[in-house]
Amino acid sequence: MAGWITREEALHRLKVRPQTLYAYVSRGRVGTRPDEADPRRSQYSADDIAGLVGRRARGKRPQAIAASAIAWGEPIIETGISTVAHGRLFYRGRDAVTLAASASLEEVAALLWEAPGPVVFLADAGLAAADSRSVQVRAFSTLALAAAEAPPSLGRRPEVLRAEGAALVARLAAAYQVPSTSGVALHQRVAEAWSLSGDAADFVRWALVLQAEHELNASAFATRVAASTGAPLAACVLAGFSTLQGPLHGYATANVEALAEDARRLSVARVIEPYLTTGRRVPGFGHPLYPDGDPRAAALIERFGLPDIHRDLMAAVVAATGIAPNVDFALVALAERFGLPGGTAFQLFSMGRVVGWLAHAMEQGAQGSLIRPRGHYVGPPVEA
Repeated sequence: MAGWITREEALHRLKVRPQTLYAYVSRGRVGTRPDEADPRRSQYSADDIAGLVGRRARGKRPQAIAASAIAWGEPIIETGISTVAHGRLFYRGRDAVTLAASASLEEVAALLWEAPGPVVFLADAGLAAADSRSVQVRAFSTLALAAAEAPPSLGRRPEVLRAEGAALVARLAAAYQVPSTSGVALHQRVAEAWSLSGDAADFVRWALVLQAEHELNASAFATRVAASTGAPLAACVLAGFSTLQGPLHGYATANVEALAEDARRLSVARVIEPYLTTGRRVPGFGHPLYPDGDPRAAALIERFGLPDIHRDLMAAVVAATGIAPNVDFALVALAERFGLPGGTAFQLFSMGRVVGWLAHAMEQGAQGSLIRPRGHYVGPPVEA
């Protein structure tokens, strides 16, 4: 139900008085924008209205509320780290796209981790040495070894956890053959390690910052579950990294890479036709939290020239569906733009996102509560 509706339609769907609608808007529960046809009037988010109607229909039954919370539903964990509101992503109240215009990942980490001073991503020397194992094996091995060696996260001071977290970011980067170099920002080290020149380092910075955090997604939730047990920070990151491997999350970039390769080999029309005729979502397009388009993707795409195949794919899918590309598409196109190999988009995704996982692990540890939901049993009757 993505889109925008008039005030009259919003009141009709909600069955409330204008004052109630305005109260929803003031509390951030319903997004608004000026009506393009008449800027003196406002339009209201159809998705936000539908969410309010759905919550009212479910009522206050605990079981219904709990079930709805699992899939894009009711908020279930209090967090001060990030949120998506009115089609924009915010890091501790600051627009992520605005931050990406100038901030480094180190500066964003300081913001998300509430560090009093600069954050520096440095790890043990030699971690980025040549290694014949696959990138994924190196990454898993690095995080697993760190998890096995580290103490529990509970009962440790925030500054100690922040220092450990900064080293973990550097260790994951080292698994991607990005060395720890004192005094050099991570995006610059990535550009040098991957033999990128010109303005490529700045595009890498944009990508890392825009991927640093994205509210309570699957990997962040897995990270928080691990942190709620008091697990070491590295174990919490490993939980998030494991979740990121799924094709419905971080490895969605692999589906976009395959789509682009098939389009190059066959044709754009032939490749997207099966999706259009069956109503399936085209990989790399659309996001439930951004009915009007992913602002992270838009910010990246407008700053570098799309490769021909990605430009043609975007034009064809948008023309056929009206659905804009998401950040997975943008990361894959960015990697193609600079001639980087397959899998690079995933590496950029995870190098940025580890900062957010660490923020969630630290916040959850500070809250000191175990995440332990109950299952709604639907199996055979229990014995008396």
